[in-house]
Amino acid sequence: MGTASNGEDAYQLAKELQPDMALLDISAPPGESGMVTAARIHADFPQIKIIMLTMYDDREYLLYTIENGASGFLLKNSSEEVLLEAIRTVYNGGVYISKEMVPYLVQGFVHRHTEETNSYLNLSEREVEVLILIAKGYGNKEISDKLFISVKTVESYKTKIMLKLGVKTRPELVEYALKKKLLQF
Repeated sequence: MGTASNGEDAYQLAKELQPDMALLDISAPPGESGMVTAARIHADFPQIKIIMLTMYDDREYLLYTIENGASGFLLKNSSEEVLLEAIRTVYNGGVYISKEMVPYLVQGFVHRHTEETNSYLNLSEREVEVLILIAKGYGNKEISDKLFISVKTVESYKTKIMLKLGVKTRPELVEYALKKKLLQF
């Protein structure tokens, strides 16, 4: 349906033509990378299925593109048969990852799971108490009153918890506590 020479043109074509599928190159100079373009297309047109093509067998590229909506990830040295198989698989609702990249996908899952587990274990008992109270909807002043500590200390604990868990907002803290089943109502 169309060919683009850079990320912005690819995005505009996706917007204009609304294809069933887009094949994007991770390094699509000039301008934004194919990874950014893929994320934009997926966010604005989630019905468009995306396969990333790359010469880089890099775990971070793979994980980023899959997390941001790509349904396929192929190395450019893949055969024509593999490319066609990937297109058919993704078109029919599946996910296709080059066989060379599958170990990276598994490593990424294990690494992130380990990081999450370890970050939770790094919380002190007091930090867990503060996290639970935040998740229950208490404000800093209410937490300080309940735990007999200053508001400034509560804020300090909250900052440390966020750093240890790798979250940036209060709602993410609540989501984390819910996911870990820390709340007992």
